[in-house]
Amino acid sequence: MSHSITLTPQQRSTLLRYYRCAGRPQLRLRAHILLLLADGWPWDDIARALYCSTRTIARWKGRFQRDGLRALPGQPPGAARRLGPCWAALVVAWALQLSPRAFGFARSRWCCQALALALGRHHVAVSRETVRRWLHAHALVWRRPRPVLQRRDPDREAILDRLRALLRGLPDDETAVFQDEADLNLNPEVGCMWMAKGRQAELPTPGDNEKGYLAGSLHWRTGALFETVGPKRDGALFVRHLDELRRRLRRYKKIHVICDNAKFHKQGAVVRFLKEHGDRVVLHYLPRFAPECNPIERVWWRLREAITRNHRCQSLEELVELVLAWLAERKSFRVKDSVYEPQQAA
Repeated sequence: MSHSITLTPQQRSTLLRYYRCAGRPQLRLRAHILLLLADGWPWDDIARALYCSTRTIARWKGRFQRDGLRALPGQPPGAARRLGPCWAALVVAWALQLSPRAFGFARSRWCCQALALALGRHHVAVSRETVRRWLHAHALVWRRPRPVLQRRDPDREAILDRLRALLRGLPDDETAVFQDEADLNLNPEVGCMWMAKGRQAELPTPGDNEKGYLAGSLHWRTGALFETVGPKRDGALFVRHLDELRRRLRRYKKIHVICDNAKFHKQGAVVRFLKEHGDRVVLHYLPRFAPECNPIERVWWRLREAITRNHRCQSLEELVELVLAWLAERKSFRVKDSVYEPQQAA
């Protein structure tokens, strides 16, 4: 059997173009192998010159003789090409619509290997890298999902209608704020960051976690944020925050505080505070299971993205100082929420 091959002028021209201009090193190597084979080079000499094995030479010689130049541009003809697009579409549908538990796997989410194993049950053998290429080709990406509460308050629309009416008819001597609390953890939340390829960056953590809490209120008209720091997320922190709102918003006859349904927003010290100051501070509760109805949640999201994810603070005091400095740099936040159709910031 001949160890060389014969090329037509057109095939030689195409291989020379691959060898000289192709952006992929693999394609240039395959073209180079075929050109040297066509020139009658011995396999051992080709292997030494190109730093490849004779098995590589045999593989691409065989594929060229079987499929011609069509075999060169893509990856080695594997499952993706042999099986056709129907199997790729099926795997994508599984990844988007089904859980691994539907296939008997003790897993909560898909990985490429699990999808390849599921396909193997249909007597279709593919590698996890083939599955990965299929998913990327169908515009699937590996990202964290957004948690969404499935429970819904049956009185949601009625509550929102009352809040919309309140905000639309708000007199000039009254104001409204959206209130919520945020956790501050000394052990940082881990988020994406730039790093050298192949070298995973390290994020030093203190180990023993400490927690602080930030009570905040977002002013409906101006987007100004009022914050109060405390050691616990409880009624005492909420009352301190309400009292600070009362003092900092002295120009308003009445302050409407829109908050969630946390138990400590309705009990103990809060009840006593409202008995004393209920003529100026009025609480309004959002629908249950509806964090998306509170515009201040977007402020907390930005705070986590900018500060608390991947932070390197060595003490809780340092973290709190950094958080307050970040908030102080921002005179106001944009208040825009289609749920309430807000008016323009003053």
